[in-house]
Amino acid sequence: RYGAAGPRVASLQCSALGSGNAVEYAGVVQPTSRAGVPELTVPARRLDGTGNPTVWSEFGALAAELPDAVNLGQGFPDWVPPEFVVEAAQAALRDGFHQYTRPAGHPALAQVLARRYSRHLQRDVAPMEEVAVTVGASQALYLTLQALLNPGEEVLLLEPAFDLYYGQIRLAGGVAVPVPLSVDGAVWSLDIDALEASVTERTKLLVLNSPHNPTGKTFSADEMEAIAALVRRHPNLRVISDEVYKYTVYAGEPHTHFAALPGMFDRTVTLSSAGKTFSITGWQAGWCVGPAELIKPIQLLLPFVQFCVSTPMQEALARVLDLADEPYDGHPSYYAWLTDMYRRKRGILESGLRRAGLVAMEGQGGFFLMADTSALTVPDEYLSEKTPAAPDGVTRDWALCRWLAKEAGVIAIPASPFFSPANKRLGANYVRFAFCKADETLIEAAARIEALAARQ
Repeated sequence: RYGAAGPRVASLQCSALGSGNAVEYAGVVQPTSRAGVPELTVPARRLDGTGNPTVWSEFGALAAELPDAVNLGQGFPDWVPPEFVVEAAQAALRDGFHQYTRPAGHPALAQVLARRYSRHLQRDVAPMEEVAVTVGASQALYLTLQALLNPGEEVLLLEPAFDLYYGQIRLAGGVAVPVPLSVDGAVWSLDIDALEASVTERTKLLVLNSPHNPTGKTFSADEMEAIAALVRRHPNLRVISDEVYKYTVYAGEPHTHFAALPGMFDRTVTLSSAGKTFSITGWQAGWCVGPAELIKPIQLLLPFVQFCVSTPMQEALARVLDLADEPYDGHPSYYAWLTDMYRRKRGILESGLRRAGLVAMEGQGGFFLMADTSALTVPDEYLSEKTPAAPDGVTRDWALCRWLAKEAGVIAIPASPFFSPANKRLGANYVRFAFCKADETLIEAAARIEALAARQ
């Protein structure tokens, strides 16, 4: 049943380990029973640790416990989508789009995405071969890693980084290699020398996120070109460019599509989605764009995880993406209105935090603001706490966020969970605030933090 060598190889490997409670089988060391047979664990060992409490569960519970909490924690808008977006969804339902569609992407949406990215990337993008539609950008990332990464291969992450990246890399069998951004005053910058030094013979991918979560940084054209030059020097290195916030660049240089740089299309999978752009995070529609060599494996995986993304949502987006180019509320387009709105909202929160003694780190896109909280003194009783999500004790930023929640009723997210364990100290003074909230919510949050700081 195992083939001629199967049981014998397993037996020899177990003997070589010199232990009755571990066995190397199929290249993986696994716990064994007393009989030397690999344990059939439930859940699978690759899920070890995924059921533990997290920063999201802890601060989500705090928000639910506090009756008048002002929640600037999770990044979802607290308003309804534009009317033209809602109408497009209703029209798709009325027009009869109720059944399965093409697994790799509804043809109408794939064609719109290909046309738009042909313009963004300054090349022809083939809708059927170079586009894949997914259940949100999180699944786009998951499938890209599953399709391209072999066990033990390395993925470079620029820290702080969205915490989802670490878990998805581990589930794909990969190894995350963190490379911290450098900080000079209120400015985050790429350390290209550190990035270069982190490349090894096992480096397969670099995840590039611009605009960046959690910092709000957009990588400059010079930084993007420095990364592209590094990729050119390492022919086995490819890039996953996470661009879900690309329509929210409100300051600095315009958004740079990494795949538009010379030679980078063939080395890059570009990820994005509609949720952040149109305030429809629950629609869960995302996509991958790239060369057929990298997109075809993703398309092949899609039917194994779901037959297709919701047909009416895809049909609606095929209409919405172009409708958003039309004049909207006194602006040349909905996209222009969106960036103007987020520029204004960031300004409201930034000015309020400044009055409380916090320093807003520079950001140019997205809807998160990272603040330096060094000027605040965290009470000792919060610094000495242990929580289910931080059983070994909380870091300063975590303690500060618990203090803000319990004493001021403001929910924010500590920066340390966006760093790998070895680099968590780098997040000690930083806190992330989401400003995709009503103006009144932002004003109230800043006022509460200012009042708390004044009591010190």
